[in-house]
Amino acid sequence: MDSVSSDEVYQDHILPHVSRTFALTIPQLPHGLRTAVTCAYLLCRIADTIEDEPALTPPETLAFLQRFSAVLAGHGEPEPLAREIEQRLSDRTLATERDLVSNMQRVIGVMGRLNEPQRAAIQRCVQLMCSGMPRFQFSASLKGLARSSDLDDYCYYVAGVVGEMLTDLFCDYSPDIARHRPALSAIAASFAQGLQMTNILKDVWEDRSRGACWLPQDMFTRHGVDLAEVSSEPFDPRFGAGFRELLGVAHAHLRNALDYTLLIPSKEAGIRRFCLWAIGLAVLTLRKIEYNPRFTAGAQVKVTRSAVAMTRLLTHVAGRSDWMLRRLFAQAARGLPLARLSDLRHSRPAPISLQEEPAREAEHKLRRSYGNSGS
Repeated sequence: MDSVSSDEVYQDHILPHVSRTFALTIPQLPHGLRTAVTCAYLLCRIADTIEDEPALTPPETLAFLQRFSAVLAGHGEPEPLAREIEQRLSDRTLATERDLVSNMQRVIGVMGRLNEPQRAAIQRCVQLMCSGMPRFQFSASLKGLARSSDLDDYCYYVAGVVGEMLTDLFCDYSPDIARHRPALSAIAASFAQGLQMTNILKDVWEDRSRGACWLPQDMFTRHGVDLAEVSSEPFDPRFGAGFRELLGVAHAHLRNALDYTLLIPSKEAGIRRFCLWAIGLAVLTLRKIEYNPRFTAGAQVKVTRSAVAMTRLLTHVAGRSDWMLRRLFAQAARGLPLARLSDLRHSRPAPISLQEEPAREAEHKLRRSYGNSGS
């Protein structure tokens, strides 16, 4: 395109209103990536908005997600779908998210003007997200997830697919990056899981107030803790011990995230900054949790603005030096527990694609799952 379309202008306008973090990091990307990554994030955010809407029943949520995924693949028109979804959104949905849903066709219009590899990467990501998220959201409860492997699967469908998509976009942008595709692809989902687990740990009490828990029961069973009975006060040291194990797992994934970033050629400073700022803020959040294990709200372990500014400054100065970046990471992560990297799962969860089975059968399965969840 010779000029910036009004749809791209809309994307840039709405982004800071739906994500301060991505509004900070995406502008660091080279021009050839900014539009595609912004578009991808906003489409994922639309899927999240549908998924999080409490006024929708699980079958309705599934139906909207399936239709949204189909529209991205060129089957159906976005405007009628956007109107239907917007009419069902409750006051629990932020006005900016409602605006994004109502302008769905503008973001999809941007996607339509991207090149074929970019469109394919984004469509795959959103389709997997739309098919994978309901498996967990419909059965969410204070009991948490049964196994650590369930946590891995959950993180894959809400974040790991995004890491894989970004890898595809980076490799399409740069032949030099594409030379490292096998190594990048091997740890892309782990990178994303580190960021997602940090959010899960930080928001644990807010999630529980909404009736959800994404912690794995098997890890807490070893410490004699029933997640269904956990509360923020009084502090239970046994819960703290299990929680600290999860800090170690998140820390290990973030080490993979650093390795991923260092595979990006140093001349791609903007892409490195995009990754490094997210990693730095996640590590600092984990450290705040480690120093304040009795926290009762995410705001108590939120990284300060001065720490954000310092992270930006240090990564800007050291961004081209692998040695300096490893030293900065080690300093920021000092004192954090660390799971063995060999204990992290490196395989993807069993593939699912609701588009490959009749919609009625998929809905029946999710109705049955919802009915057995005790919700």
